Amino acid sequence: MTEKLTDEALASILEGLPGWVLRENKLHRVLNFVDFVEAFGFMSQVALIAERMNHHPEWCNVYKTVAISLTTHDAGGITQKDIELAQSVNRLAGYPA
Repeated sequence: MTEKLTDEALASILEGLPGWVLRENKLHRVLNFVDFVEAFGFMSQVALIAERMNHHPEWCNVYKTVAISLTTHDAGGITQKDIELAQSVNRLAGYPA
C-alpha cells in the first residue's frame, strides 16, 4: 500500500502542481474545455491512464466542465499515486506537470 503524504510534503508538492487545490482532504481541480466533446475526449484519455495505474479518480462532467478529485482511499488520504495522476492530468490538459 502507498503511504499517505504528510501535510508538509503535500504543501510543498502543491506549489509545483498548477491548478490543483486541497479540498476536503483530496486534490481537486476543475478544467473547462471548448465543448462537451472535448471534455469527454479528455476524460477518456485520463481514464486510460487511470486504468493502467489502477488508480481511479472521483470526477464529474457537466457539458464542457470536468471536476476531478483525487485521494487514495486505502491510505486514508493523498499519496504519491494521486500526485502522479494529477501530473498526468496537467500534461494532457496542456499545463505544466
